[in-house]
Amino acid sequence: MTYRVGIDIGGTFTDFALLKGDEVILHKNLSTPEDRSLGVMEGLGKLAEKEGLPLGQFLNRCDAIVHGTTVADNTLIEMNGALTGLITTEGFRDEIEYRRGFKEDIWDVRLAPPRQITPRRRRLTVPERVLHDGTVHVELDEDALREACRKLRLQNVEAVAISFLFSFVNPEHERRAKEIVRQEIQNAYVCASHEVLPRAPEYDRTSTTIVNAYVGPRVTGYLEKLVQRLVEGGYANQLMVMQASGGVMTKEYIDGAPIRVLASGPAGGVIGSAHCGAAKGCPNLLCVDMGGTSYDMSLVVDGQAPAEAGWNMHHRYLVGVPMVKVETLGAGGGSIVHVNAGALEVGPRSAGSEPGPICYGRGGKEPTVTDALVMLGILSTDEGFAGGSFTLSRQGVAEAFQRLADEMGHGDAEQAAFDTWRVVNANMSQGVRRTTAGKGIDPKDLVMLAYGGNGPAFAAIQAEDLGISRVLVPKASPTFSALGTLVADPTIDEERSYIASAAALDAGRIRELWTQLSERARRYFTDAGFDAQAIRVNYQLNMRYPGQNFSLSFPFEAGVPLGDLSFIAEDFGPRAIALFNERHMAEYGHIREHEIPEISGVRLVAHVETPGPRAAGGFTPSGAVPTADRHRRANLGEGFGEVPVYLGGDLTPGMEVASPAIIEETFTTIVVYPRWKAQVDDAGDYQLLRS
Repeated sequence: MTYRVGIDIGGTFTDFALLKGDEVILHKNLSTPEDRSLGVMEGLGKLAEKEGLPLGQFLNRCDAIVHGTTVADNTLIEMNGALTGLITTEGFRDEIEYRRGFKEDIWDVRLAPPRQITPRRRRLTVPERVLHDGTVHVELDEDALREACRKLRLQNVEAVAISFLFSFVNPEHERRAKEIVRQEIQNAYVCASHEVLPRAPEYDRTSTTIVNAYVGPRVTGYLEKLVQRLVEGGYANQLMVMQASGGVMTKEYIDGAPIRVLASGPAGGVIGSAHCGAAKGCPNLLCVDMGGTSYDMSLVVDGQAPAEAGWNMHHRYLVGVPMVKVETLGAGGGSIVHVNAGALEVGPRSAGSEPGPICYGRGGKEPTVTDALVMLGILSTDEGFAGGSFTLSRQGVAEAFQRLADEMGHGDAEQAAFDTWRVVNANMSQGVRRTTAGKGIDPKDLVMLAYGGNGPAFAAIQAEDLGISRVLVPKASPTFSALGTLVADPTIDEERSYIASAAALDAGRIRELWTQLSERARRYFTDAGFDAQAIRVNYQLNMRYPGQNFSLSFPFEAGVPLGDLSFIAEDFGPRAIALFNERHMAEYGHIREHEIPEISGVRLVAHVETPGPRAAGGFTPSGAVPTADRHRRANLGEGFGEVPVYLGGDLTPGMEVASPAIIEETFTTIVVYPRWKAQVDDAGDYQLLRS
């Protein structure tokens, strides 16, 4: 028997999904912020125990370990990345401050800009200039570059981003600058923009390179430590890492641009959602993931969760690499509840795993959403929590909520806990409305797919607020992002700039750029042990109408073997125009009939299909009537009462649970709110239906 393991590290828990043939085994343990690789190895050890194997033998049997990590996201959230400097072309020192004039909330006059990763004293320039056609107008001044390195060295920089004008056309100056910086600032992490994001526009490329330099040492340091522990433990294959694009790739590939792991954990959940929804006949999904630290929202439309490579504002910084769109709120089980000017607020601060919520009994003093669920009777203190790893306690919880009630000047502890439930629900529902409205989508037309440890506890009541009548809750929802990493294929998604009118294309240049990308993909895939004949490619174009700031990306030729460019023929330009107009009409509802669009770049998405967990759907009533394990005093939104509690292990496909009810799975709790019912479908997953 061989295994495949998916891992997703969250702020509170580290999740594991073990694929053993067609069987999926789940595990969760607390994350270890001081060294997250320790939590990973601890969980792998627990999985080995479940299989009755020593860790070394278990790891030796693992065909693949696929890892989604929040290291880069946490670095940006906590702003504790490497001390970073920027070296750029003379005259472009302050371009990064302009942010294209973008402001997240144009109505908030007090909204401060994000903290600069490279303040002005660490942004230095050197004389050099490459023109738009790649010709050198001003040679690189190496003496000025060494002086800039001296100044950065005196400021003890740990990372240096290099971004020169038009380096994506001719990278020679950046290559030479990288050599010199490595000589002058030893042990610094150095990255060049032509390697991180080789395309226009300038601000996007510079911002992405700066963020890459800032998070790079943390990401590569963590992955190197994890790989070392895995090798020492007996793992013989390459570690595969989840990317923001929704694909996975080797650590060696990620080392070239660590920024690609931003939001990789949430991306795994979205890819898993698309896979699950397709099997259950639900191609249009609202995906909601409520874990211990955050609440993530995303959309799957027509069964797809495409990665967008344009204007990705992530943690208030522009990141230009392809990313599956995920919106995040500071609303998780560990989100801290507090009173501000007499009003109750939830988040964005989180108790994390250390010390965690009060009910964890690990020294937490501030009340959280999880504590509120304990107060409301939704979470049990009778049995083991998180698979029996520890037990929740009510000690100190009521006192904390009574303090909140006293600060608000009304109610008691239970009322304060119920107010917490209402506020966090409202926050999440409003977040969904903003996300869907921005895309012109009515939530009523979607099916909600809820996952994460806390998602199923709130799913039905949120769906009711949004007008959604059906909710899917996979059996594996507590570790769904980890399972999603096993669904994702090894993928390389890269692009190159090429700007020209679609009526005057240089087909030879386009062929050359796609050939470069193809050979680069071939090298990484073959180094990872994949057969080059198994690689399939989507050749895509980035196009826009003259004067538009942003481009649309669409497939020109999909599913062809790597390197097969026979489709580049005489009708290339007219076909590109037709495909672009078709995409523009679908996206925006109109086209400019008398304007010739222009190409702004070419893109290659190469992947290899790998085995993943199977998903199924359908509901066949069995006629069996479930029996409640016990009753518990709980408040499901309409006051306290005795609510039946069912154990997930006792429910079989075809059963139906009437409301109100609580269903306890090993790592999550599913709440069947009034006016809803729960069905166990033929695959053992849950669907909640409004009755």
